[in-house]
Amino acid sequence: QVQLVESGGGSVQAGGSLRLSCAASGFTVGSVCMAWFRQAPGKERRGVASINMFGGTNYADSVKGRFKISQDNTKNTLLLQLNSLEPEDTAVYYCAARRAVACSTIQPVDFAYWGQGTQVTVSS
Repeated sequence: QVQLVESGGGSVQAGGSLRLSCAASGFTVGSVCMAWFRQAPGKERRGVASINMFGGTNYADSVKGRFKISQDNTKNTLLLQLNSLEPEDTAVYYCAARRAVACSTIQPVDFAYWGQGTQVTVSS
């Protein structure tokens, strides 16, 4: 049974940093495409970053240069380092996994498995 459990969210001031973790079970991180999404109140869920089984990454323009997605294979965990946080980054952050090795797009419809989300709040 596939399960994804996020942690690491919290409240920080603008300019601060957080590291989100997504512990996976039922499959091996690094064997499929995985991604982070976020959803702000009243807005659609949007892709933030993805990583394929070859380690190739892709980022939304709004987070390029500030966020970094990575995998800890020893802990079977997906990570997202959030730096230089802005109030606009406030959202619930979700990790997700595809039933495929490649990440053609970062669209919610392409991902079969989801975590429960973790709240990130950035104050100005």
